[in-house]
Amino acid sequence: MDIRQLQTLVAVADTRSFAASSRIVNLTPSAISQQIQSLEGEIGVEIFDRTRRPPILNAKGEEIVRAARQIVQIMAEARQSISGGSTAGVLKIGSIRTISMRIVPQAFARTAERFPNIAFHLTVGMSEDLLSDVAAGRLDAAVVAEHVDIPGGLIWTPILEEPLLLVAPPDLEGLSGQDLLKRLPFIRYDTKVPLARQIDVELSRLGVEPQEIVVANTMPSVVGCVLAGLGVAVVPTSAIHDKASADLYVQSFGDTHAYRRVGLVQRQVCARAAVLSEMANILSEQAMSSGLTTSTAAATS
Repeated sequence: MDIRQLQTLVAVADTRSFAASSRIVNLTPSAISQQIQSLEGEIGVEIFDRTRRPPILNAKGEEIVRAARQIVQIMAEARQSISGGSTAGVLKIGSIRTISMRIVPQAFARTAERFPNIAFHLTVGMSEDLLSDVAAGRLDAAVVAEHVDIPGGLIWTPILEEPLLLVAPPDLEGLSGQDLLKRLPFIRYDTKVPLARQIDVELSRLGVEPQEIVVANTMPSVVGCVLAGLGVAVVPTSAIHDKASADLYVQSFGDTHAYRRVGLVQRQVCARAAVLSEMANILSEQAMSSGLTTSTAAATS
């Protein structure tokens, strides 16, 4: 068993195709097939179900792939550290959408001043998907929401704690939060992300069943519907950070005020730990200077 075999296996698992993986590892499909068969011979088990077309990983294959990812990642990190690449090259960062629009780009700019040989590749997505990409080595780190399960081998550093806000058209100023939720149509943020679940749980705790008028799966769309006068919505502070105060009527959400915590997740073993530690500090500082975070988050960051 050698590293090339493991790299090929990971490529096949990621692309779900011998042919597609050939472009990643620069081998012909037949050469890939030979490597996989050789690997199966060395470990003494078949790792693909060849009764399916195309062949798919079986249960033992999934186990081998998990181990292969870790080995390939450790080798890549070791090479970067030995060659000095930990402070050079492309830093692959993921981020949830609301934080990606302002805080992350600002952090890139400040990190580039500190590490001038670093370039950046930004992937915007949902917390669970970004976590998987970090664990698999496809991303170096990602900015994600707190209410997700952090897989083993990853660490999560808090960078901000932002209030959730109830937002409404400006001509409704003066109404309480309860009145807004009970009397106006509700624009629901509906995706499989921690924030959507958090909002639903808080609404249930308040005993409010708002009448929905729009269901949207991106936060900019939710805010856009409020700006169009369709109703009220619950959003994190970062979602309306660039909106003029005259555009929206803003109230705190919940009796005890609800917050969303956001942090930077990375692998425990990482050649670029120093760069990512600096970036986490910068992200926290940017959040504070922009008025997005609370003193609690600042103390724990």
